[in-house]
Amino acid sequence: MANPTIAIVGRPNVGKSTIFNRIAGERISIVEDTPGVTRDRIYTTGEWLGREFSIIDTGGIDLGDEPFMDQIKHQAEIAIEEADVIIFVASGREGITDADELVAKILYRSKKPVILAVNKVDNPEMRAEIYEFYSLGLGDPFPVSGSHGLGIGDVLDEAVKHFSTEIEEEDDDTIKFSLIGRPNVGKSSLINAILGEDRVIVSDIEGTTRDAIDTHFESENGQKFLMIDTAGMRKRGKVYESTEKYSVMRAMRAIERSDIVLVVLNAEEGIREQDKKVAGYAHEAGRGIIIVVNKWDTVEKETNTMRDFEEEIRDEFQYLDYAPIIFVSALTKQRLNKLPELIELVSMNQNLRIPSALLNDVVMDAIAINPTPTDKGKRLKVFYATQVAIKPPTFVIFVNEEELMHFSYARFLENQIRKAFTFEGTPIKIIPRRRK
Repeated sequence: MANPTIAIVGRPNVGKSTIFNRIAGERISIVEDTPGVTRDRIYTTGEWLGREFSIIDTGGIDLGDEPFMDQIKHQAEIAIEEADVIIFVASGREGITDADELVAKILYRSKKPVILAVNKVDNPEMRAEIYEFYSLGLGDPFPVSGSHGLGIGDVLDEAVKHFSTEIEEEDDDTIKFSLIGRPNVGKSSLINAILGEDRVIVSDIEGTTRDAIDTHFESENGQKFLMIDTAGMRKRGKVYESTEKYSVMRAMRAIERSDIVLVVLNAEEGIREQDKKVAGYAHEAGRGIIIVVNKWDTVEKETNTMRDFEEEIRDEFQYLDYAPIIFVSALTKQRLNKLPELIELVSMNQNLRIPSALLNDVVMDAIAINPTPTDKGKRLKVFYATQVAIKPPTFVIFVNEEELMHFSYARFLENQIRKAFTFEGTPIKIIPRRRK
């Protein structure tokens, strides 16, 4: 089930990004210090009162050369389209402006829950000046200070009240996967080819697909799949797909719902920065990953063409060294029959559980090969390892001091675990924990 989404909206310079960072707290960009994982703070996750949610900072969406008021209007419309709850940020220092009134009118018509946060109310004396914001017709204004963290909890208390309590029934036997990638890499064509029917409109014009499309199907061996199409996914008549950040944001929504993500590359165009960005999000989210190189039929082949392309992918996506690579053609159906079984393999590895005795044998053998490091005369001691979760497989390693477990040594242990148990297609997590 996808997390509920909060969008933060408002004119420039009212402190949207400061509030965004406050709500996200320490959860922003803490997953890995791995080369090649490109992060973008327009979209992240937060938690309040035990509820996880996604946050969109619409102020980070660049709408190019559009006039100032049009940009604000379109960003508000993006929030309406994407969010379950909207936080409308205004400034207590400047009071109500024409831009505030424009956004308020758009949000009022949306029929979605809107929480009015009046920012930059840094001291109690300023609270008396927020009452003019009642005239916007959006209910009680909440005085907040993003820079000092004041009042943010009250806003989140109100937001959580509007989160749905319904739980989607999910079939545990169904493997959910999505195809992500830049516009025009051939996601829709791949979907049609996999299904053997024209399920999605296909066009050479970037961003043709307008809405998310979920498709259930079964493989020949009876395995159930749910395919989530992220190709474009904008509403008809909207203009947002011209922004790269917006398409990344839509891919994030699909990643949340997926077990496995197929990162689709265009063999004709090679690897672009946005390819690394969306793949980085899938990696950080702990999803299984398969790299799919589409349009392979259009590439002129020499003796080592495939090997050279694979080496380039490994170089550009160093953090995805566990992800299998498959070269396909939606047009000729080349190797497409191998995709479902590859997805099944990755799903099996995501759900793999390793007995503690076997895991500890591998860890102790690894330490014998490469003894634990020392820092300032103190040596890391590893006492015991156990698997605590799947999807992704997560291992807790009990040690004498967590700080002594350097990233490079944790990576070494991960590589040894992979060597013993493969885990192809899925990230794995190593969590050092001090033994009590």
